[in-house]
Amino acid sequence: MQGVSDPNRELMDAAALCRQLVPEGSVAAFLADHRHELFPDEMFEDLFPSRRGRPSIPGDVVASVLVLQSLEGLSDREAARALADRISWKVACGLALTDEGFDFTVLTYWRSRLRASDAPERVFEAVRAVVAATGVLKGKTRRALDSTLLDDAVATQDTVTQIVAQLRRVRRLVPAAGALGARVVDDARAKPVLDWSDEAARARLVHDLVADARAVLEACGNLPLEKDEREALGLLALVAGQDVELVDGRWRVAERVAKDRVISVVDPESRHMHKSRSLYRDGYKAHLAVEPETGLVTAATLTPASASDATVGVGLLVDEGPLSVYADAAYGSGELLAALETAGHASVVKPPPLSVAVEGGFSRDDFAVDEAAGTVTCPAGHAVVLTAKRTATFGVRCRDCPLRSRCTNAAGGRTMHLHAHHTLLKANRARFADEGVVSDYRKWRPLVERSLAWLVRGPSRHVRYRGVSRNQQGLSTRVAAINLRRLVNLGLDHDGTTWVLAP
Repeated sequence: MQGVSDPNRELMDAAALCRQLVPEGSVAAFLADHRHELFPDEMFEDLFPSRRGRPSIPGDVVASVLVLQSLEGLSDREAARALADRISWKVACGLALTDEGFDFTVLTYWRSRLRASDAPERVFEAVRAVVAATGVLKGKTRRALDSTLLDDAVATQDTVTQIVAQLRRVRRLVPAAGALGARVVDDARAKPVLDWSDEAARARLVHDLVADARAVLEACGNLPLEKDEREALGLLALVAGQDVELVDGRWRVAERVAKDRVISVVDPESRHMHKSRSLYRDGYKAHLAVEPETGLVTAATLTPASASDATVGVGLLVDEGPLSVYADAAYGSGELLAALETAGHASVVKPPPLSVAVEGGFSRDDFAVDEAAGTVTCPAGHAVVLTAKRTATFGVRCRDCPLRSRCTNAAGGRTMHLHAHHTLLKANRARFADEGVVSDYRKWRPLVERSLAWLVRGPSRHVRYRGVSRNQQGLSTRVAAINLRRLVNLGLDHDGTTWVLAP
């Protein structure tokens, strides 16, 4: 059943005895005064529908601990210890000085309950409701979009390690798989014993592992299986096929990198992300929408690190608008520009660099595209029909063209492939030729970096959990804590009726 906080103070109440030790203007001091208004009991009623059994830890206490934990980047054990021996945390949560707090597993239990509920991000939603009540964003119609990489909580695994680990898991879960013979010993905890300097031995190991995996998949593919068994087999099929190829009847590691490659069977949703040609990171990506003047985060979404910023961007603006949306070139896709236009937003999105076929020569913007007529006209005046796949081929028209040296080096003449949203992309590039637009962009877009810096400060650059859903919950709680701290710094208070900011 749901536990509730006792409104009567205990004899050794930390707030009554030590409230003056907690700095004014801190999140702990704010929670000490207003946690009941921020996290009322009814906010958590659905998590404990039964009226029977032992009462849970009060919701306002657990929610306050989650906020403080996320704000300081502590583990569950560290947070439980802080609640037991730090005066500021006891004051914030309304505990007595002698209260030993609760076991760290309570936090895991509550996160699981929240994640399984209809409102897994209710801590973030509670703080967002405070933002709305204060009216701090009223009339502020700018939003800046950006993302940052978060390192995962597991080690990256190579092809052999992934197949071995997942084969063992399937053999444990699926009796039919465990009954099959194996070419590779499957009871060791590390990689199979092998002379790794022997190329032929490595090749035999890869072939035998893939053959074992395929035999397991074939034997179990049509069996009635539970959800976890099906998922284990599906992951085995993925890791046993993503990095290998069949050559002359033998399986070998392919000389390529699979698109959206799984990098660990321990956390199969984590991905590689290249920051540059030589620098890459493994993990997830946090996408934020930020009001640039206040630094408040209005929406946050977590994806695997390989996800495109542009595909996520417009989803951060749901139920808001019309807005002026500021974003860097990573968001400059035609699809995003079209989605912003459809939603009624004004885009101030930096266009990606425009490539040219000949250095210093004509770009695609120098060609006149008539969408209604379905034609493309080059700078020399040659017009060609745009194909159904939006290809314009000038071919022989380039042969004796006096402008050829500025247009193409291709022997067969210039060929252009136009994006479905070519007109929008061209208009966006033209808009950024205006110095006023560039100045506006430079004024407001970089302010999102401040919020990103708050997000990843200290240990918060690393996620603590495995999988998107768990880390999404962690991200939303972290953002809620940061927003609450920002509101407190802006003078957040409760006047007995609603939330207000100091004038």
